Amino acid sequence: MSINGTTATPVDVPRGLAGVVVTDTELGDVRGREGFYHYRQYSAVELAQTRGFEDVWHLMIHGELPDAAQSVAFAARTAALRRLPDDVRAALPAIARAGALSGPLAGLRSALSLFGASQGFRPVYDIDDERRRDDTLAAAAVVPTLLTALHRLGDGLEPVEPRDDLSYAANYLYMLTGSEPEPAHARAIEQYLISTIDHGFNASTFTARVITSTGADVAACLVGAVGALSGPLHGGAPSRALDTLDAIGTPDRIDGWIRERVLAGDRIMGFGHPVYRTEDPRSRMLRGIAEGFGGPMVEFAVEVERHVESILAELKPGRELHTNVEFYAGVVMELCGLPRAMFTPTFAAARVVGWSANILEQARDSKIIRPAARYVGPAAPAPVPVVS
Repeated sequence: MSINGTTATPVDVPRGLAGVVVTDTELGDVRGREGFYHYRQYSAVELAQTRGFEDVWHLMIHGELPDAAQSVAFAARTAALRRLPDDVRAALPAIARAGALSGPLAGLRSALSLFGASQGFRPVYDIDDERRRDDTLAAAAVVPTLLTALHRLGDGLEPVEPRDDLSYAANYLYMLTGSEPEPAHARAIEQYLISTIDHGFNASTFTARVITSTGADVAACLVGAVGALSGPLHGGAPSRALDTLDAIGTPDRIDGWIRERVLAGDRIMGFGHPVYRTEDPRSRMLRGIAEGFGGPMVEFAVEVERHVESILAELKPGRELHTNVEFYAGVVMELCGLPRAMFTPTFAAARVVGWSANILEQARDSKIIRPAARYVGPAAPAPVPVVS
């Protein structure tokens, strides 16, 4: 049978390709029934609790955790790549103005395309693995610079130049606010960034791999991934989860507000996950970070979580619905002073490393990803009507 011009036997798969294995990977896995995920052979949560962002970046790109000397060298190498080429920097005000309503993530797509062209990125099909790795490092290193510059320009402020002496996370906060962050805030954001570097074949990662399979350049692959991440069902939920807390307002309104939404079939943002059938380990870790800061907002979030899980268990029996990473990610980012418009862009500043690792892995496989669709429209061929 021919499907979309390809001779193949049709295979019915679940909607959204849920559970369908499309390739092998050495980068990590998500074990949803256990509430566990890992980067290569290490627990991702343990890495977030014990290592710095640059060390985990090294692990994802080079396949091993660095020793002390390698750690210093890799941090210095990536820090030196943070500054923007003059032609890209000069174009950012126009990109920010054009994307004033859609925000920094939309602007990142244009800026990354321009950066790739400026750096002379070539198709991954035409270059060796070392050059591909160099391209991913260059692109990933400037993503925080691009995002923070676009955000500040959108607010009528001048961009802040990166500092080589700050860690990836601390420099990100510095470029965002113009002030060196408190160590506790920098570390909290670093732990969030590490925890969201990679997470299986999510929509944006799969998008990056599909584009890579065509042999496109690194910038093109990353732009596609950013586009997928911008969807509210993927990376756009942290600010929406906080909007839910704002809408509820006070503890006495939790039960009625949540019941009304659940019975109406509305989704409660920050709850539920397509893979996890138990508590999201990222949420558990971030809740601990939030509780370390303490305060009324954290206490209210914990109370909302308890009520929502109880109501969902009552109204949707048999389904395991817990907080996902977005719920407490929003709380932690708000506590650390990030504006809500930068929540999903901050997610992108972490995930760009995971996308990069997946691009490198996919580029070593020359087979293009080309699935099929089952045609269900009107029978063909039909005569083309004559215009009278």
